[in-house]
Amino acid sequence: MIKVIVIDPGHGGHDPGAVGNDLREKDLTLAIAQRAANYLRVRGADVRLTRNDDRVFHSNKAADLNARADFANNLHADYFVSIHINAGRGTGFESYIVPCAVNREAGRRQGILHSEVARVFHSAGLPDRGKKTANFAVLRRTRMPAILLECGFIDRTEDALRLKNLAFLDNVAQAIARGAALASGLSEANPAL
Repeated sequence: MIKVIVIDPGHGGHDPGAVGNDLREKDLTLAIAQRAANYLRVRGADVRLTRNDDRVFHSNKAADLNARADFANNLHADYFVSIHINAGRGTGFESYIVPCAVNREAGRRQGILHSEVARVFHSAGLPDRGKKTANFAVLRRTRMPAILLECGFIDRTEDALRLKNLAFLDNVAQAIARGAALASGLSEANPAL
């Protein structure tokens, strides 16, 4: 059975997300998401992006977040992966799932996907900030296992240097695809990814 994986590039349109070091979160999330989607398709997944260009579902922030979750729910997706770039002077990578004891599957998948992406950050000299929980709208409103990834800090020079490097972005995208595939039980269609 084909797995439907929704990738959500955070922000877009009038909402740039975090900004710093001549970078905008909305541009980075879209670049990573498009690459990850291509790698997942090679593995046989039916991948849908909440946005394929520089737009949002709704001008109201809450309505936009709800629409992203509804998009995945209406597709009866098997997995929801929301990609973001952090800010706040920290450094490194962290992932989030909704804090709900009944959602063990989300926790299992977080462990798999998190370790794949954290490995890329470690290789680039950036820390693993850990697996966390949060009550983010896109996690709370989805009806399938969901994860939100914070892929570096846009306002930290060391992280921004990596985020400006296309090879690094591609490595992150490959890790997201590999982790999402393994977490979703996809076959090893292309184990080199």
